[in-house]
Amino acid sequence: MIWIQLVILILLILLGARMKGIGLGVMGAVGLLVFALGFGLKPTTPPIDVMLIILSVVTAAASLQAAGGMDYMVSIAEKILRKNPNHITWLGPFVTYTFTLVAGTAHIIYSLLPIIAEVATKKRVRPERPLSISVIAAHMAITASPISAATVALTSLLAPKGFELTDILIVAIPATIIGVLAGAMVASRQGKDLMRDPEFLERLKDPEFVKLLDGENTTNHEEKTFSKAAKRSVYVFLLAVLSVVLFAAIPSLRPSFLTDGKMQPLRMVEMIELLMLAAAAAIVLVSGIPASKVSQSTIFRSGGEAVVCIFGVAWMSDTYLQAHMPFFETHLSAFVTDHPWTFAIALFVMSILLFSQAATVRALMPLGISLGIPAPALIAMFPAVNGDFVIPSYPTLVAAMGFDRTGTTRIGRFLVNHSFTPPGLTTVIVTIATGFLIASIVL
Repeated sequence: MIWIQLVILILLILLGARMKGIGLGVMGAVGLLVFALGFGLKPTTPPIDVMLIILSVVTAAASLQAAGGMDYMVSIAEKILRKNPNHITWLGPFVTYTFTLVAGTAHIIYSLLPIIAEVATKKRVRPERPLSISVIAAHMAITASPISAATVALTSLLAPKGFELTDILIVAIPATIIGVLAGAMVASRQGKDLMRDPEFLERLKDPEFVKLLDGENTTNHEEKTFSKAAKRSVYVFLLAVLSVVLFAAIPSLRPSFLTDGKMQPLRMVEMIELLMLAAAAAIVLVSGIPASKVSQSTIFRSGGEAVVCIFGVAWMSDTYLQAHMPFFETHLSAFVTDHPWTFAIALFVMSILLFSQAATVRALMPLGISLGIPAPALIAMFPAVNGDFVIPSYPTLVAAMGFDRTGTTRIGRFLVNHSFTPPGLTTVIVTIATGFLIASIVL
């Protein structure tokens, strides 16, 4: 039965991924219903902590977007990129990484990708190079952000083992940065130089293509003005992010309560939820925007989809794994303990199927813990959940390909041999290897 159930689980995940939107969530619920009614598996506790954290962080980020703060941050990035066009392949990923690290979501880069594509094109840098690694960098930053759903999900799972958010960040941030640098190096050598690409040179003979490529206005860019409220919303959001890191680093700052006969500080899960919701309230107050505008933002909508997806698919996966945990412990525990890096492959493959770092963490990390993999090793392998670039249907990848007017950022003949594969695989592998090295030193 275990293999039949596994086939059902994988098929429903694939079907949900094809449906997109809330597809993973609702198909996960269907799978759980089949497991409960058809196979008698007892549903486990749904991932309430992760879902509430996503909602709180998304609410804060959506408030920032509604107040104009997100646009203000993008304008700062635009100035940086346009002032240094020669280094776009390195600055592009630096900017997308930083913004995602702060915002906790890669959705912020949609406004940055057309700028990166335009700067590269006008400088005749092959757009495939900065666009591919910029997308990968944003994805990697999710596993280094203190407020991303994936990071907080891992924090909640490792907290009983005595590991806090700061333990994850001290490994993840430097490891992902080094990984992104390695990926940028690969991306900078990807494909032929634009002015040596026969296909591109042939297309340049078409005046209409040249006009489309450079646009009518190649030098002037209107200076955007932003209200004080928009700027204040950014300050509030940044303060909230810094507060999360501070409370994680110094547990004594958190209020303590009597639990099981001894005083225990408030869990970081609740602390993050409170800080993010308070930040959302502060942003609404200082910016004067209607609270109803927050729920109408694109970030809030995408966050809602993420909650539904994790609700269904993580609940289904956890139920399956917990029901057959004795089997996995018997057959996999010794091997995975001796070769913990092999678990990274499982995380990577699962993330390809789930298209979600947080859902992958919630679905597989409990198995790693049950198999006895040391927490430092799990932290080092955490960035392996960034396999969502392998199948080029993730929104950020699709957007990057769409913004490249030269057509260099594209899907290969065999689907997976696309522009994002070389820098993506390089970044993930180097990040994990670096993570193991750092974890062995600091944890």
